[in-house]
Amino acid sequence: MAKPQSRGGEARAQALSPEDRRRIASEGGRARAQVLASLPKVEFAGVLALGESSIPCAVLSDGRRVLSETGITEAILGSRSGASKRLKRAQKGSGGHLPIFIAPGQLASFIDDELTNGPLRPIEYQDGRRTVIGYDPRVLRAVCEVWLRAREAGALQKQQFDKAQRAETLMRALADVGLIALVDEATGYQRFRARDELQQILAAYIAPELLPWAKRFPDVFYEELHRVRGWKYEPGSNARTAYIGKLTNSLIYEQLPPGVLQELKTKNPVNPATKRRRHTHHQLLTEDIGHSHLEKQIVSVTTLLRISDNWKEFARLFGKAFPPGPGDLFALPPPDEPSDLGAGK
Repeated sequence: MAKPQSRGGEARAQALSPEDRRRIASEGGRARAQVLASLPKVEFAGVLALGESSIPCAVLSDGRRVLSETGITEAILGSRSGASKRLKRAQKGSGGHLPIFIAPGQLASFIDDELTNGPLRPIEYQDGRRTVIGYDPRVLRAVCEVWLRAREAGALQKQQFDKAQRAETLMRALADVGLIALVDEATGYQRFRARDELQQILAAYIAPELLPWAKRFPDVFYEELHRVRGWKYEPGSNARTAYIGKLTNSLIYEQLPPGVLQELKTKNPVNPATKRRRHTHHQLLTEDIGHSHLEKQIVSVTTLLRISDNWKEFARLFGKAFPPGPGDLFALPPPDEPSDLGAGK
């Protein structure tokens, strides 16, 4: 049976004209869009492996690190049981804000204000098109300690013992990870490891030998690039200006993993006499990974060029698709003609 408040709300909704309903829906949609636009977004995503648990994690656009609520819940409670789902619904109905991995009443006396107002404050963010709730990574150790203190005090019910055991296992895994990180930092291996990871990326993208020349940039890419810049395009011409070379680097090569473009420039330097590179950068890319990523990026940028009426519109779309965008290149006033035939692609 509907509550009086619900019946009143339905009656007011029925009294609205169709125009009022559309206006209210439109205003609500704009408000939701503004809220979503203000949320931080995932910049880097990964999975934190701790013992037998795997917790999705991310670094957000505002620099905060987060662990996903779902991942923490499954790490401590195991699979989402019927009891945990009922607890989640009860939390929503009562306006409670504690996540279900620490919501059981037996834990309440072990949760202090410092935890509630600190790591337990939820962080809402955008992961692609999804809105996700996460928490400061420090919450994991704090929550495990709450479960272990409750077990030590004899406050848990029998069916909760396995949750406390999972918390103990996570604590041990956290200690192991921390010790490994400390050893890496003390020995300097942390810096070597970062260099080694970069070398693995470069090895995957850049071929040890020069590949035979083959056309990788279709004419339509340069044709559309000329169009949105307001330049005359000559079909069949392979003349490339220094400025077009810079645009190609920013729009295409800089969107490959960090370090790849710099390595290409190192292996394929500009000849001081001719002011040009001896080879095209794409000849140095690996066939399976380097060229595959390159071609996908070319197709993506060409599509954005095709749907743009001018350079300003393209800059906006590119910045949205590939943040943070190529920066000062978009701020430059469009030259009348790309007449500087310097080093290009």
